[in-house]
Amino acid sequence: MPETESNGLVLGFLGVGAIGAPIVERMLAAGHRMGVFDIDKRALEAFRGRAFLAGSPAALADISDVVFGCLPTVESHRTALLGNDGVIAGKRARLYVHVSTTGGAVLHEVAARLKERGIESVDAPVTGGVPRARDGTLTVMTSGPKEACDRVSPYITSYASKIVYLGEKLGAAQMMKLVNNMVSAACLAATTEAMLVGAKAGIAPEVMIDVLNSGTGQSNATLVKIPNQILPRKFNHGGAMRLVVKDLHAFEDEAKALRMPTPLNGAVARSFDKAMDTVGEDADITNVIRHMEAAAGFELPKVAAER
Repeated sequence: MPETESNGLVLGFLGVGAIGAPIVERMLAAGHRMGVFDIDKRALEAFRGRAFLAGSPAALADISDVVFGCLPTVESHRTALLGNDGVIAGKRARLYVHVSTTGGAVLHEVAARLKERGIESVDAPVTGGVPRARDGTLTVMTSGPKEACDRVSPYITSYASKIVYLGEKLGAAQMMKLVNNMVSAACLAATTEAMLVGAKAGIAPEVMIDVLNSGTGQSNATLVKIPNQILPRKFNHGGAMRLVVKDLHAFEDEAKALRMPTPLNGAVARSFDKAMDTVGEDADITNVIRHMEAAAGFELPKVAAER
């Protein structure tokens, strides 16, 4: 466990939630000395005796050389990074790694303020979801100063099997992540709607999945989310509904800044908005089918998950 003195390189991690916690587990397993902070003290207890438990983001930055941030909202980033007890007030950290998906605007705001205090920023969101975070096989998109991105790559490889560098422009990785999330959400919403129609017409769900995965309809939704979580009615893939909704609206904001219409994203966002109204903001993203089932008066037949 790292001490509060400078005794070797320490990595700090802000936010040990659904994605952050398994990432930290992978970093610890790789032998990195770690410090962690989260406003949820129960989440921190999982790392007692294995990492330094910081009392604030500033305290984390006091004992860490590099701070990673994986937080749920724009405001939580502003508070944790720029607040009176934020990373900006720390004495040791000189590099910040933005793991979250926020869109480019808040990243640019935070990076500019941190740079005034001599802290460089790297844009490094992840894709792959909770299962791949646990396995250490996430894909990470990075952008920002090449030297800084290269410097953090050895730490990122402890939880990612693929790193894609998108160039010097800070925020390019955020844009790529939002593109990915829009496509992922669209596939999930469209496939569940289509399968619900097919099932009501009399086609067995497992047959539809077999055909889709053997044809042009294949996606992560048909390979993972639907057969493993929706068909067996588990609804526990990992990832809260509010996060998908946040990302879809962030994608829309980025498109508006580019003066581009996005009618399909609007339709997908409305579907997830309705789902969130139906099941709640903390419900798993695979619950998107629930409001469709309610409207159809028909539930997709349950099928046991394949072993």
